Amino acid sequence: MAEISLFLSLHQVANMYHHFKLFSFRFLDKLNQIYPKFTQKSQILRFSGKPKSESVKSFEGLVQCSANYVPLSPISFLERSAKVYRDNLSVVYGSVKYTWSETHERCLRLASALTQLGISRGDVIAVLAPNIPEMYELHFGVPMAGAVLCTLNTRHDSAMVSVLLKHSEAKIIFVDYQLLEIACGALDLLSKTNTKPPLLILIPESDSPSPTSCTPTCNSNNLKYESLLLNGKPEFEIRRPNDELDPISVNYTSGTTSSPKGVIYNHRGAYLNSLATVLLHGMGTMPIYLWTVPMFHCNGWCLTWGVAAQGGTNICLRNVSPRRIFDSIAIYKVTHMGGAPTVLNMIVNSPVSDRRPLLYKVEVMTGGAAPPPQILYKMEELGFGVSHLYGLTETYGPGTVCTWKPEWDSLPPKERAKLKSRQGLNHIGLEEVDIRDPVTMKSVPPDGKSMGEVMFRGNTVMSGYLRDLKATEEAFSGGWFHSGDLAVKHPDGYMEVKDRSKDIVISGGENISSIEVETVLFSHPAILEAAVVARPDDHWGETPCAFVKLKEGLNADAEEIIKFCRDHLPHYMAPRTIVFEDLPKTSTGKTQKFILREKAKAMGSLSKRNSNKL
Repeated sequence: MAEISLFLSLHQVANMYHHFKLFSFRFLDKLNQIYPKFTQKSQILRFSGKPKSESVKSFEGLVQCSANYVPLSPISFLERSAKVYRDNLSVVYGSVKYTWSETHERCLRLASALTQLGISRGDVIAVLAPNIPEMYELHFGVPMAGAVLCTLNTRHDSAMVSVLLKHSEAKIIFVDYQLLEIACGALDLLSKTNTKPPLLILIPESDSPSPTSCTPTCNSNNLKYESLLLNGKPEFEIRRPNDELDPISVNYTSGTTSSPKGVIYNHRGAYLNSLATVLLHGMGTMPIYLWTVPMFHCNGWCLTWGVAAQGGTNICLRNVSPRRIFDSIAIYKVTHMGGAPTVLNMIVNSPVSDRRPLLYKVEVMTGGAAPPPQILYKMEELGFGVSHLYGLTETYGPGTVCTWKPEWDSLPPKERAKLKSRQGLNHIGLEEVDIRDPVTMKSVPPDGKSMGEVMFRGNTVMSGYLRDLKATEEAFSGGWFHSGDLAVKHPDGYMEVKDRSKDIVISGGENISSIEVETVLFSHPAILEAAVVARPDDHWGETPCAFVKLKEGLNADAEEIIKFCRDHLPHYMAPRTIVFEDLPKTSTGKTQKFILREKAKAMGSLSKRNSNKL
């Protein structure tokens, strides 16, 4: 209860600047005249506008100054942990271990080194790396330099990375040694389009006595991460945000259209969502968090910053497997972890030889796609406590949680799992989540049948899409963020997502744009028409299923088409199912995808996993 009260007080402080629009500006003018020294030292902030009601006069005499207002930023979490938990482990990665004091100093050195390289406020710094200590440090070091962090999906190919680097206008890209070939390919593509490539800084293998000797042939400076830190100064003065709505990161969606969308997070939203996620995950002081959620995905659901708020320990995993998960739990006494339903599916279907008995309940957050009830049930059988979250990149990751109700305890296991697979209600960082008719903007009745669009509003909704004002205005139409997901509202108020209006395929927790896949299919010389929908999959959640019509007189088999797609797309985006048939169309020539979705659904799972049935 004390934790909740603390969060609410912070939340109230975060909203104080809205109330100051109502203060007496005559009083502030007088104060500036009489006490110029006071106003200068206190850095009184002025707001435009006038008091809107006579009742506000009773609040005359209040000011917003440096004594009672500081822009919210998750940078403060690291600063506090460096003092309160200075000797506690902050990061563990194999033989590499850092305390919070050491992590704080390394992040200061990183920020200092970035400024020495000419990085200014608002510059974008990209990173292509898995869940390693350097990736964690960049989440603090980059904003401490006043810059904006852009985390790139490690499953992207060179072509996609080059597109995102160009769109974000990144000045620097940090690259893990295992992803160097992809990064070099991306920089080469940029050079061919007369675009100045970002400076590449290599991250060698840190969990090794002798870091891999690997020279990035695509960068003549041959800069490496640790050498960069050595040049940085630990006494660096942090470039704090001038405004809490200043950008802190750019997270790219894989796109519901073929064009990339860079989702902008701000310091305020990152601060609030970090605390909200910590609370809904039940994280107490000094949790031990296992990194199975990619840090590149929504900044690890904001827990890159959230774990620091509680002085916890980050257990980093380069690669995720059931054996590594169970070993990490046993060795490091992991208390919390997260993951898409794909990760949960790996765990429940893992060989007995890969498992270790759990001596206590490990709390797991899952999201990214609706988890099958049978997987939730089997996770609990193994000793995990699962919380189901729902959100989008545009809501800093988790936006809702299916909070468990005591009255559900007595229900049969199958029914409990079914209830837990719902998306629930908004967490405390959001003002409201509702299911509304996108045309009338009226709420749908809570009957569990009437469908509407999931809409969000609150402090943990994105600032907007990078360099795409039109898309931002459309997303915020009517004063709500439109998710594009269709859902129903049950009598208890909990929502349940039923469909995705923008035809996204969610595979392994990652979004795949059907349009991007279709564009590649249409480039095949034998394909006349193509449409991509989601096919259910017991392992990945969903996989792309392509319905194609060949040109008359030309031939191509499924294997050839799949290989063609894998040659032109990141492998996870390539279809795994090809169906040859005429495509159903409307009178205006539009493909009727709802018919194709039903056909794909009727095919059942491509991955036959009968072991997870109840």
